[in-house]
Amino acid sequence: FNIQIDITEKNPESYLSAGEIPLPKLYISMALFFFLSGTVWIHILRKRRNDVFKIHWLMAALPFTKSLSLVFHAIDYHYISSQGFPIEGWAVVYYITHLLKGALLFITIALIGTGWAFIKHILSDKDKKIFMIVIPLQVLANVAYIIIESTEEGTTEYGLWKEILFLVDLLCCGAILFPVVWSIRHLQEASATDGKGKSAAINLAKLKLFRHYYVMIVCYIYFTRIIAILIKIAVPFQWKWLYQLLDEMATLVFFVLTGYKFRPASDNPYLQLSQDDEDDLEMEAVVTTSGVMEGMKKVKKVVNGSAEPQGEWESTA
Repeated sequence: FNIQIDITEKNPESYLSAGEIPLPKLYISMALFFFLSGTVWIHILRKRRNDVFKIHWLMAALPFTKSLSLVFHAIDYHYISSQGFPIEGWAVVYYITHLLKGALLFITIALIGTGWAFIKHILSDKDKKIFMIVIPLQVLANVAYIIIESTEEGTTEYGLWKEILFLVDLLCCGAILFPVVWSIRHLQEASATDGKGKSAAINLAKLKLFRHYYVMIVCYIYFTRIIAILIKIAVPFQWKWLYQLLDEMATLVFFVLTGYKFRPASDNPYLQLSQDDEDDLEMEAVVTTSGVMEGMKKVKKVVNGSAEPQGEWESTA
């Protein structure tokens, strides 16, 4: 004979497990914090327009993308809580924003580490190789995450993709440290050869900043990938949401500290030119003056018996 049993597992007023019931409110609250941090960052960029670089706007996109991802995640969990199953459309939108957020996070960290847009506008071949490694790995990590989210925990595929996600995520975290290490090594060599003076002081300040940034990245990776997971394993099942809370709080603190360290300000050592950079600018000025401007002299206009402050170039040929 055949028998069919329908089992409905439900907590009071929610289909979510006891450890997941607070998640919709948690994600909405954290989305608000990320949105506010992004708004403050935009205000800083508008206030310090003369010191803003392209990387600053890329950094501005990150908290808003993170906020959107959390909003869609909260909506997805809300429907699971109220109906017992996710709405496919909201789940797809969440996965897309989650993928964008992950790729944007690692790209931004790596670009800051290389000094792109701050002190150089072209990435070296070595830097480009890092991005050729990090971006595909991030895509693979997000694919693994999506498969884990949509697969039953007891299946073989779940365990396999969970191991793939853990391994690929660690590889990404290790890869983004290389540009920072290379920058630290370069600044150490520059500080050793400059001796004393303004250039040496600027390089030492940059070296100190990059060392702090390296420690920040390592602490962020160590906390979110190891400490938070250990807490998730150690706490009772009804406190499982603490893992998500700690993970999101650590990400918010990392965003705020990174923005503070690399904020657009004239006294930020990261934005100051070293002596080598000044020499390059002087050489460029010499080449320009001796080449294109050769045979030219500057004359002043006289209006009503007084010379205007702005002059014009006139050919002497």
